[in-house]
Amino acid sequence: MTVRQSLLAILDQGDCYGSQLRAEYLRRTGVAVNVGQVYTTLERLERDGLVEHRGVDDEGRVLWGATTAGRAEARAWLRAASIVDRRDDLALRIALALTLPGVDVADVIAAQRAAVQDALATAEPDDDNSDAVTRAIVSAARRSRLEAELHFLDEAEHLAGEAAPFDLSDERPRRGRPVRSAL
Repeated sequence: MTVRQSLLAILDQGDCYGSQLRAEYLRRTGVAVNVGQVYTTLERLERDGLVEHRGVDDEGRVLWGATTAGRAEARAWLRAASIVDRRDDLALRIALALTLPGVDVADVIAAQRAAVQDALATAEPDDDNSDAVTRAIVSAARRSRLEAELHFLDEAEHLAGEAAPFDLSDERPRRGRPVRSAL
């Protein structure tokens, strides 16, 4: 979930100031976002015509509101599907490690497995406040992804037995950056 679209979705509900957006994001997702990131994102959203200044509140804080284009983008984002792309850093790291002589892939997988098991062991329990459902959804998604990652690591470990490292290819691409002469 991007902070950009999340802030737009919150602003679709009404005008907010930066720290209020940060608090709403935390309240709705259970995940903290840096207040500096909120203000930087608001500036970019304004540059892109998706939010605008809506005056100040009684305490002099700048209020932001979604423009018509911002509301449309937030609603489109909420309806869109999210699929993990092919650039899965963990899978790419393991695939690369399998090809590199001298890399102990079992150690790479073991380190990741230990980190995932630790993350699962320290996963936040569901709390009993009015926002428990939204936090439970975020927590359940995290646990499910961590459990899926453990399953993936088992599969990667099994497949790793079939791989063999290899040296750089003797075949050289025709393109490349030429040497710049030092003048």
